[in-house]
Formats: sequence, C-alpha cells, structure tokens
Amino acid sequence: MRLWQIGADGAELAAGDAASWRPAPRGTDAQLFASPDGPTWLEPVPGLEGMWLQLGPPASAAESVAARAAALLVADAARSEDEATLMAAELATRYEEIDLLYTIADVLGRTVRLEEAAQTIAHELAAVVGARRASILLHDEATGTLRMVAGRGLERLRVTPVSVDDPHSIAARVFREQTMLSRDGTSGGPHPGGGPERGYKGASFLALPITYAPPGGVPRAIGVINLTDRLGTDTFTAGHKKLLAAVASQVGAAIENSRLVERERRRVRLDTELMLAQGLQTALMQPAAVLRRSGDIAARIVPAESVSGDFYKVVVLRKDVLGVLMGDVSSHGLTAAMLMAHVIAAAGILAHTSTSPEQALARLLEEVGEELLRAEMHVSLFYTILDARRGTLRYANAGHPQAFLVSPRHAPVRLAATAPPLGLSTDRHVAGARSTWAKGDVLCLFSDGLVDAMGPGGEPYGEGRLLQLVQREHAKPTPDIVEAAFRDVALFAPGPAGDDRTLLLARR
Repeated sequence: MRLWQIGADGAELAAGDAASWRPAPRGTDAQLFASPDGPTWLEPVPGLEGMWLQLGPPASAAESVAARAAALLVADAARSEDEATLMAAELATRYEEIDLLYTIADVLGRTVRLEEAAQTIAHELAAVVGARRASILLHDEATGTLRMVAGRGLERLRVTPVSVDDPHSIAARVFREQTMLSRDGTSGGPHPGGGPERGYKGASFLALPITYAPPGGVPRAIGVINLTDRLGTDTFTAGHKKLLAAVASQVGAAIENSRLVERERRRVRLDTELMLAQGLQTALMQPAAVLRRSGDIAARIVPAESVSGDFYKVVVLRKDVLGVLMGDVSSHGLTAAMLMAHVIAAAGILAHTSTSPEQALARLLEEVGEELLRAEMHVSLFYTILDARRGTLRYANAGHPQAFLVSPRHAPVRLAATAPPLGLSTDRHVAGARSTWAKGDVLCLFSDGLVDAMGPGGEPYGEGRLLQLVQREHAKPTPDIVEAAFRDVALFAPGPAGDDRTLLLARR
C-alpha cells in the first residue's frame, strides 16, 4: 500500500515503500494499472485533491468496497492530522499571547521605571514575532515628537526623535492615524520606511500604535511600536498582527502606569527638595526673638509657594548700629529661593566687611552677578545702616521702591533708588544716600506682593493703605503693627497670595 501525491509535475510518493514506477492516472476515478510489480489499483482519496491510494487490484466487488473504505480512512487520518497541526499552531499562538500578556501584567503589577518597563516589553514583543529589531517610541507632548525609550537590536544606530507631523515617517503616520501599518518582505517597490539611514536588513516591517484609554475615557495614542527584520521568512503574518493588535492596549496601560510612577517619584522628590529649601529658608530668616534682641524690629514673610523669593536680614554691626537688608528676587519658587539663600549668605558677610551700604551692594553684585545672568533673574535690594546713637540712616537702594521712613510728625518719605536692581544692568556702580532717623521714626520695608494684593473688585491694596495703617498704629510695638498689616491685607484680598508678601519694620 502506497500513498501518492499526483499533480501536473508528476507523481510523488507521500507514504509507503519506495517504488521506481510512477503512476499517471487519467481522470479522477479509480483505475487499474500495470506496474513492474504486477497489476495495481489506484483509488482517489476523497477530499484530498491529488492524493491517490495504491492497492493490489480488487478481485471482487467486496474488495472494491474495501479499497474505497481504505481511501476514506486515509482521508480521515489526513484531516485529523491537519486539524491536530492547526490546533497545535493555534495553541502555540495562544500560549505566546498568554505569555506576553503575563509579562505585561507583571510590568503593570510592579513599580518599575519607564525605561525598564519599555525595554522588557520591546524584548518580549520581538521574541514573540521573531523580529531582530524592535523599538518603542513614546510621545513627548512638550516637543511634539516621538522619542525612543526602548529598543532591541538598535545598539549601533542613533535614533533621533521623530516629529509627529513628519510626512515621511511611518511611525508618525501610525501615531497620527492610530492605525497599524505593515509591509510584506516579498512586496515589490521601494521600502517606505527603509533607506540606508534606517539600516534595515530586511524589507518587511510592522508598526502599530500604543493606545491608552483612561477609565471612562476615549483611547488615545501615546506612542508607537516598530518591528523589522523578521527571522526566517521576512514576513509578519496575519497571526502576528492579530496578536499585537490584541495586546496593544495592554502595552499602553503598562507604559502609562510606568509614566505615572515616574511622575509620582519626581513629585515626591520635588516635595522633598521644597521641604529642605523651606527649612533652609526658615533657618536663614531670623525669628522674632532674635529680632527683638536687636531692637524694636519685627518682620514676616508669607510665601506664595512653599518657599519665597523675598528675604530680609538684620546684622548687628556694633553697639547701637544695625545693618538691615530687604530684597525681592524677580520670581518665586525653588530657583528663586536658592538664589535668595546665596544672596543672604553673601550679604551677611559683606555687611561686616564693608564701610558703607553702597560698597556692600557693589561687592555683592560682583559676587552674584554671573549667577543672576545665568538664571535670567534680577534682585531688587535695599540695604541700610541704622545708627541709633547718632540718629542717622545711610542706605543704598538697588531698585527696591517699597522703602519708606514713617514718622508720626509728617507724611511718609520714600527712600528712593540709588541704583538699578542687581542683575538688570551691566552698570556696576552703586550710589548711596543718607537721612536722619529721629526718635520714633519707623523704617518700613515691604515687597510688592503685599501692596499688589487684589481685592474682589480688582483694586490693589496699595502703598497708601499700608503706610496709613503703619502711621495709625504707630504707638504699638512693631510686632503688633506687622500683625495688623497682614490681617488687614487678608481681609482686603481673601484667598491664596499670588506673590510673596513681606513686611519689615524697625523703630528707633
């Protein structure tokens, strides 16, 4: 008994003992042939085109029926084998899909860095579909590009970010249209994503969008998966496409989960840095008890954020002589606070080693000028030397307009600027000025955040309202006046401060 596959190119033995003779049936019905081994019978196998069963010639009608039954058994066995092969292939595909989903679920369930999660997914996807090269590109909203965060087989290639509007990029098109694109390795014509700059070894590619749908939200593209250079036949099958399409949303969830973890880590790190900066700033700002030991002095800062760009410092230069510093960095937040800390530290040292306020500010500008330029910030700064014994007030004012001498006997006097804010001009010259500091006079220094506070009608609190309050409450201790001023501003402009608010009062 032999099984033959017979077609236009002749007969080929499919099963059974070797034979030098090759049958060539005419038509599709059972036929009797003369072979070197004697008469032989060919019975067509039902349902299997071109398959013939070779038997000894039937001697009777019963044997003819047996020959047909044998052919039917062969047909059933062949179909069973085909079904088993298909089922095994289907099971293998399902196993690959389940294993891939397990890997992605593992990434989802663990707190991993974005790069680590993407690299694991890229490696698994490439392994499942047999691709030599794989890459995962994620959308960077700030730059409007697709940036590669993971790759396999791309170690020697420099992959630059791709604009999402690039008309020639397959990845950009996949991202924009949120649809899969692929090319068979046997297809003719130029490779739409090839070229020497890409460095593809094969001609086929498979690119699909990474999508993410927030709970109750609409799916959106967050990146692209690229697969090229398939091992073996340079073709990505329909099964590969089906598998990857099925897991694309899971990949998106895993990537987005890692992104959220990264954002949370950055937020926690920033919060920690802000706490440290706030502690540093609190340590630099002298508490009320220290100020009271220096005289009838009080100050308060209410930052708009965790840390402030406003600052003050009181330095005891000698008996009955104080150095008082007030400044405002042209921003607020962490950067302004760090710059402020540098200015306070430098100013404290320079106050002790300078003979005049103008000399102190000129030397301070030399110290921090380059840093101000790099940070693209400037500092308005007022520094005065108060001599209670002589009743004099010498000062240098680098663009800080909120400096006044308040007296119960006459209208407040502005201590005008003697130089531009530090870092705002290339001029390094700082001039000085002086005034009398009579008994009962109050030096009133504040920042613009205090007087610019807006009321419900859009009207600012204003310098005049603050100075009137200080003059009205003049007989009270300076801490009480500061308390009354902040209480009045809060009533006038309820809600969070839009800018740092600072007030310092020093009375002779």
